[in-house]
Amino acid sequence: MNIKPKTNLGKWSVGLNSFFLISIILSIILVKVLGVLNFGDRWWDVAVPILFLLSISGFILGIIAITKKKERSLLVYLSIVISVLMILFIFLHSLFIND
Repeated sequence: MNIKPKTNLGKWSVGLNSFFLISIILSIILVKVLGVLNFGDRWWDVAVPILFLLSISGFILGIIAITKKKERSLLVYLSIVISVLMILFIFLHSLFIND
């Protein structure tokens, strides 16, 4: 089993989910640690759906890479796990929102 993906679909899957994780971590640092931004601002309402769509795209590309292109790299599997956790978070979070 390889660590890095060899197919283009696998590389895109890992890249999209890496961008998702880096963007979320950077956003949290900018809000919680540096206090530069606020989660109540409009940027968060626009950025989060775009980032979630990128992660779901990475999930779909990872599944296609594994099933059709026979990709067997650790990072593609990790990318799929991250996407599944993000999808579960969306569904479980929406169950407990009290607006």
